Amino acid sequence: MSPKPEFEDWQSFLDLVKKSVDSGNYEMLLTMMMTSDERDTLVSRVNIVCELLKGDLSQRQISQMLGVGVATITRGSNELKGINNEEKSVLTSLLLEKR
Repeated sequence: MSPKPEFEDWQSFLDLVKKSVDSGNYEMLLTMMMTSDERDTLVSRVNIVCELLKGDLSQRQISQMLGVGVATITRGSNELKGINNEEKSVLTSLLLEKR
């Protein structure tokens, strides 16, 4: 019998992140799991989704503002189109409400 990895799918990773949040170790975990470039890419994706949810700028304007390609914005837009209104509302609340 061959060995199995500890984390086999996205849900097991999400469970790990939740555990790290609950224990106050999320910053260390996420820093260790991603390179600097990957963290920068994730921040860009968050900003893309924020701007798309706001709806004030065109995809080209978002691309120029964030220094990413229009295709990257389009991928984010396509992901948003694939979620329901409740999920979109949750995202809006998480990303756009004042902290």
